[in-house]
Amino acid sequence: MPRRAKGLTAAFVDKTAKVGRHADGGGLYLLVRSREAKFWEAHFTHRGKRRSMGGGAATGAASVKLAEARDWNRQVQAAVRAGRDPIAERQAARAASDRDEAEARAKAITFRAVAEMFFAAHEGAWRSAEHRAQWRSSLDRYALPTLGVMPVAQVDTSNIMLILEPLWRDKTETASRVRGRIERVLDFAAARGWREGENPARWRGHLDKLLPARRKAQRTQHHPALPWREVGAFMQRLRQVNSIPARALEFAILTAARSGEARGARWSEIDFSHKVWTVPASRIKAGKEHRVPLAEPALAILREMARFGSNADDLVFPGARIGSVMSDVTMAAVVAAVGGGDATPHGFRSTFRDWAGETTAHPREVIEMALAHRLGDAAEQAYARGDLLERRRRLMSDWATFCGQEMRPAEVVEFKRGGIA
Repeated sequence: MPRRAKGLTAAFVDKTAKVGRHADGGGLYLLVRSREAKFWEAHFTHRGKRRSMGGGAATGAASVKLAEARDWNRQVQAAVRAGRDPIAERQAARAASDRDEAEARAKAITFRAVAEMFFAAHEGAWRSAEHRAQWRSSLDRYALPTLGVMPVAQVDTSNIMLILEPLWRDKTETASRVRGRIERVLDFAAARGWREGENPARWRGHLDKLLPARRKAQRTQHHPALPWREVGAFMQRLRQVNSIPARALEFAILTAARSGEARGARWSEIDFSHKVWTVPASRIKAGKEHRVPLAEPALAILREMARFGSNADDLVFPGARIGSVMSDVTMAAVVAAVGGGDATPHGFRSTFRDWAGETTAHPREVIEMALAHRLGDAAEQAYARGDLLERRRRLMSDWATFCGQEMRPAEVVEFKRGGIA
């Protein structure tokens, strides 16, 4: 038992205590560093070691008064006599409090906040700005109205089904993508310790028991395409339109490229000397670099566009705003204005595929590779390392020639009979 000191007074603590350590008795001390810096300490011996424990400030708005410090010290000394370590007990209590606070914060963090953190963490992982925008817009439109303000720890299967069920039959592809994106956000939250248990957006072994398989649920919807026999007349009308969107559409048709690949083309991708457009893997759906042989009409479009500037980083077909990528809606408007009916820019790939398959002798693998499609299974893809560039060059030259010819009715009958070799 510590030796009993004379004892302190409130006046001494508040006004006259000088720098140093002053004993109150029973192990309680007042530590004075300055007039404004005074602290309580409890001294004791635990397992043969002399130790001290802070008891708070003795000055200031939140100061511990002398009577309160004595009560606290009696509790400390009682714990020591009982064989306990008061310092370890306080550390454990603080750790438990920190855990409780962290759990409370985790329970309060919303799905929207986690989604924003996920976007920031994976900003460089998307193939393109367009893909990144699709990710965000799909969650904004379909997931956040239901999940946005909900604590991420509370998202369950019923919430996921509330989002997916209305979409699954009529917009199966969209619903499937939204599901996968919600799953990744929830996995991100679990990895950060903000939720526990199984992911309610998981497909295999979970949602596949509640929703029909995608191939059974979806009604196949193809992009409306212009019949290949009408391409020549369409191209004649298209070439009468003097605008950048019209040239972008014409270039996309001549190269059988996806709309986004043509709209996002940059001059650094164009090799005039070898007559090749190299689309980087980041902008290809299959995730693999794609070389496109350029027929003379496609090169003529590029030479025309180069008159407006051809710095390596510049877009070949710039949008209305400086530095912006032209929208697919803009190109679709050109299709409609030129008399393409309900055809879409993407649909011209189907037009090309139908023409090549029905009227030419070009092999299937050459045609599919021209469309940047993957061929066969993983083993076949591993051995098919070439890209058949020169054979595709002949195919694209034939396509450009065909696009420049307007078919007359008599020629349509002839195509039906024999086709083009």
